[in-house]
Amino acid sequence: MSRSTYSNKLPRSLAKDLSQVGEQIKLARLRRDLSMEQVAERAMCSIPTLTKVEKGTSSVAIGTYIRVLYVLGLNSDILLLAREDPLGRSLQDAKLPLRRARASKK
Repeated sequence: MSRSTYSNKLPRSLAKDLSQVGEQIKLARLRRDLSMEQVAERAMCSIPTLTKVEKGTSSVAIGTYIRVLYVLGLNSDILLLAREDPLGRSLQDAKLPLRRARASKK
């Protein structure tokens, strides 16, 4: 059992989201009728690590999640992360310089 440290603590909402991601990965594996052994071998990780991925454990490296998604044929889903960024766009737009109006030359 892993030690609980501050570095692997997540806010409750993020832990819930990560748990949901793990559940979706597990369901994708089951829909493809792949065993944990097959996915773990192809993703170059151990079965206990794959179990942690399917539980949405935050201490697992993101590279492991990506390799598991690749094995399941879902690696393009990683491109959807942070794709839409309305807050960032708003902040960027707020920093844009305003066009200066010039006085007419007479």
